[in-house]
Amino acid sequence: MKISVLLIGLFAASLAYGEPTCPGPSTTPTVMPMPQPASDPNHPLSSVPGETKEQRDARMAWWRDVKFGMFIHWGVFSVPAGWYHGKRVPGFSEWLMHDARIPVPEYRQYAKEFNPQGFDAVQFVAAAKSAGMKYIVITAKHHDGFAMFDSKASEWNIVQATPYKKDPLKALAEECRKQGMKLGFYYSHAQDWNNGGAIGLSMPKHPEREKGPWDKAQHRDMDDYIDNVAIPQVRELLTHYGPDTPAILWWDTPKEITKARAEKFNAVVQEVRPGLIQNNRLSNTKDPAGKKYFPGDTETPEGFIPPQGFPGRDWETCMTFNDSWGYKRGDDHWKSTGTLIRNLCDIASKGGNYLLNVGPDAQGRIPKESLDRLAEVGNWMRINGSAIYGTGLTPFGREAGSFSWWRKDQKTGKHLFIPDWKWRATQKQGHLYLILFKWPTDGKFSVPAFAHRISGASLLADPLTKLTIIQSDRGIAVSGLPSKAPDPIASVIDLKY
Repeated sequence: MKISVLLIGLFAASLAYGEPTCPGPSTTPTVMPMPQPASDPNHPLSSVPGETKEQRDARMAWWRDVKFGMFIHWGVFSVPAGWYHGKRVPGFSEWLMHDARIPVPEYRQYAKEFNPQGFDAVQFVAAAKSAGMKYIVITAKHHDGFAMFDSKASEWNIVQATPYKKDPLKALAEECRKQGMKLGFYYSHAQDWNNGGAIGLSMPKHPEREKGPWDKAQHRDMDDYIDNVAIPQVRELLTHYGPDTPAILWWDTPKEITKARAEKFNAVVQEVRPGLIQNNRLSNTKDPAGKKYFPGDTETPEGFIPPQGFPGRDWETCMTFNDSWGYKRGDDHWKSTGTLIRNLCDIASKGGNYLLNVGPDAQGRIPKESLDRLAEVGNWMRINGSAIYGTGLTPFGREAGSFSWWRKDQKTGKHLFIPDWKWRATQKQGHLYLILFKWPTDGKFSVPAFAHRISGASLLADPLTKLTIIQSDRGIAVSGLPSKAPDPIASVIDLKY
């Protein structure tokens, strides 16, 4: 399947790394470039050099099947919670030090107030499981350089710099192991405002935020920081939490990470944990042909769902519950349960994973609004999860929407993608799932032609209802649907073949 040369539109506001603005399904599309699939189908883009397609499929199988995971942005930034000197600072709470230009000595004082006695690893994992999530990725170190683990490479960590004196990643790793949950670590390897890494955003869309160091304490040779802080910390994360943890290494904002610097990080991974799943943010450096030297294993659209997925690539939309990734006092713009479920279905139908973020507060508690919605999504998943777990992308495609031939983005002039929120489809061996957001009032629903002969049909939420199927070369017609939707958000028809 070839990708359009047009820049692809999407259903949410446009953004770059670090700027999620999508509150859920929207009718305000914008444009977004899409990557090209791997040129060699026998050796696809991968974090493992020379890996064959068969080897990659085996390594990525568990990740492709689970579909739904929890992102956790938690750190010392949860203490100020987006406020500085009595004022609410615009932007993400985890960016407070950068956006408010807080000097290093002053920012480090927040660690003295960071004592998350409310943290309970059992509750964290239980919250994820309640939603039907199968993996967790937590911020081991964000851009403020604060390590949420016991590190010998920098004293700026939760064990040495706070009254808490414990390693929450260790407790979380042990609990994930007990409850059968995969655990991954987010690590800001380049940008570090306390230990002297590159300062500021890596994305050219926001030059106004590229202001560089604001405190002389931040001045440090980049290679010295990489060799003596970042590389040792990555090694700690890969060796201190058991042979199965982390299952994922989630890099972010690769500012000033050249090919040579990226090779240092990758060498540690290949030495200690070969085959570990890595995202595509280790480095942005490209070869003369314009291809990334380190493409990683997964594309990472942030805060939006690409309208046609990422053909030829594994991908994962990360999105937060409200307007900030880290906990921000007063941020009550919560996504509804309906939005979360529709997002999950939309992503699964396009072959991706949904990494949904929560931001625990300074006490280590996940906000009640997030917990309530996670439980409600879990209620839906307990009935309809078979239409999500282990499924592949839709055999159709046009149900997601289409390009407008007349509507264009005002800035780029590119054609926009207009989303359609009536239904989605997923499939796995023996099953074609039709996920309906708008329930038909006449008891009938039709889809385009399908390659396999349908042998039966049922509703996941009401399997005793008898449905009638008429299939031809022109499509499949389902009749006998009840007048009322089995689920007010999304109801699933299971077509068996």
